[in-house]
Amino acid sequence: MRTTAAVLWEPGGKWEVEEVELDGPKAGEVLVELTASGLCHSDEHLVTGDLPVAYPMVGGHEGAGRVLEIGEGVTEVAVGDPVVMTFLPSCGRCPYCARGLPNLCNDGAGATLGPQLDGTYRFHARGEDVGQMCLLGTFAKHTVVPVKSVVTIDEGFPLDLAALVGCGVTTGFGSAVRSADLRAGDSTVVIGVGGIGANAVQGARIAGCRYVVAVDPVESKHEHARALGATHVATSIDEAWEIVSELTRGQLADAAILCTGVAEGADLQPALQLVGKGGRVVVTALGHAEQDTASLSLLELTLYEKQIRGALFGSSAAQHDVPRLLEMHNLGQLKLRELITKEYTLEQVNDGYADMRAGRNIRGLIRY
Repeated sequence: MRTTAAVLWEPGGKWEVEEVELDGPKAGEVLVELTASGLCHSDEHLVTGDLPVAYPMVGGHEGAGRVLEIGEGVTEVAVGDPVVMTFLPSCGRCPYCARGLPNLCNDGAGATLGPQLDGTYRFHARGEDVGQMCLLGTFAKHTVVPVKSVVTIDEGFPLDLAALVGCGVTTGFGSAVRSADLRAGDSTVVIGVGGIGANAVQGARIAGCRYVVAVDPVESKHEHARALGATHVATSIDEAWEIVSELTRGQLADAAILCTGVAEGADLQPALQLVGKGGRVVVTALGHAEQDTASLSLLELTLYEKQIRGALFGSSAAQHDVPRLLEMHNLGQLKLRELITKEYTLEQVNDGYADMRAGRNIRGLIRY
């Protein structure tokens, strides 16, 4: 079939919206008609080249829609089912899935490289094979994805809101609740209040933290952070240190969650100084692929038993966590509609990312 997609042809380029050819689903795959796709910062990493991928690439890895067709052997979903597409597949059988770490599933190892799990392509344009961001490619009105990458949700849940749970909401929430292991009465600092950090703030609130300090240099985001659960806001890490030090009588935070647009090696030591004895620094932000150095005090790490943890998808389990987060929204505990700053058409995808870079939106949404 032919459909419309936003394709990135080279690093440093712009998303080009054009007609593409889409093959039908093979064994273990499904064809989905998209309702909406989130504009996540990770797709910006394709543009900047921070994520090593093979171009050209259909962008987008945060979406929801309905199943139009199923491939051979697919029994987990049926035609017509509403589904959320998650940016990491989980097979349920590899050693990591069996250990309860489906976010580290072996099938996710090459998710950003372009081809599908069998090494072939579903999108084609200008005589070339076109890859799919995280096996998904949600910057398209239709896409073919592994059934391992979809989660069936309740009929009637707004699919535009469900799209956000495919990456940003689950990653941010999980970074606070799972990766940082925040509990009632804890204190935390969330560094960066974008699409991920906003949901880390929500996760900290829902976990019962007594203090949630949100840090962002863009002051227009401070009110948004307070609305989602931040008890205090700051424009810099130094300002946040003063706040959390006073609030905790010098004990500092139990966790600091790094959700900046790009993680830098120089970020670790300032974040480490925000947490007290036994404190955790959770690195959710993606760093530069070529950067392999960071600055931190090893003495401080040892003497105060501080920890630095990476967080992929917020250490979440999609099949379990996506439906639960949607139910939490239905119960009024988790805010989703409030996350969307502005909606765009597919043809406006470059405008959406320009707004994100300028700090004008927390989460943009493409509606089909």
